[in-house]
Amino acid sequence: MIFPENMGEHLSIDETSLSNGELYTFITNKKGRAKKGTLVASIKGTLSKDIVGVLEMLPLSKRKLVKEVTLDMAKNMEYSVKMCFPNTTLVTDRFHVVKLVIDALQHVRIKHRWEELDKENKAIQKAKEKGKKYKPRAFENEDSAKQLLARSRFILAKKSSNWTYTQKLRAEILFREYPVIQEAYKRVMEFRSIYEETHLFRAEKRLKLWINESINGSIKEFYTAANTINNNMENILNFFNNRNTNAFAESFNSKIKLFRANLRGVVKVDFFLFRMYKLFA
Repeated sequence: MIFPENMGEHLSIDETSLSNGELYTFITNKKGRAKKGTLVASIKGTLSKDIVGVLEMLPLSKRKLVKEVTLDMAKNMEYSVKMCFPNTTLVTDRFHVVKLVIDALQHVRIKHRWEELDKENKAIQKAKEKGKKYKPRAFENEDSAKQLLARSRFILAKKSSNWTYTQKLRAEILFREYPVIQEAYKRVMEFRSIYEETHLFRAEKRLKLWINESINGSIKEFYTAANTINNNMENILNFFNNRNTNAFAESFNSKIKLFRANLRGVVKVDFFLFRMYKLFA
């Protein structure tokens, strides 16, 4: 489906599932604010040739007016946008970049959790062999090591200023027992603070410094994140021009998912798309 009348200067491109994990690519207009006039195009699948084939049906005069498109770090989306919107600037959504760095931190946490589970299983086996009942060591908040690491998931995704009293206590124990997690958390907070910069030059300088420190650091989980960010540097830095994000596209996706949930799933995709056309186009 294409709707040339909904074109604007600032667009977003993202994919979401409608039924049985089948992905559809949606191009949306930020001015629509996930309401009527939002949907510019709907394309089945995520193949760049399919996306380009549909978007090229839009008038070239309208495509040339597009100034900015926000997207994630998928190369097929980047290629499609470059091919169809010749005068646009590509902006990598900050949410996806920050999530990449947080995932590196969570990987460190999960690795330690699996190590603790392995230690506990070995300790239980030894206790059985001696005919004793195993009792895990508990910290001052009564968490065992594996519980501490499992329950710290959401703490590590938040700024320390937003922690509750119990979360602060859990974080103190976590960082005391696992200093490498504290170091990884600091790396994430340093990265997130870069997005608070208001000047492109300062942001670029800090971002390059962060990448170098991460690559030369001792936490291997940040190597991949740093290299990925380095490979997408130009699009990431474009954020600091207008500070636009993919928030409206994510809001649009959330509405689709809620609509789908309320209908208890999608039986006829064509009819579901027709309803989307009525609501968002």
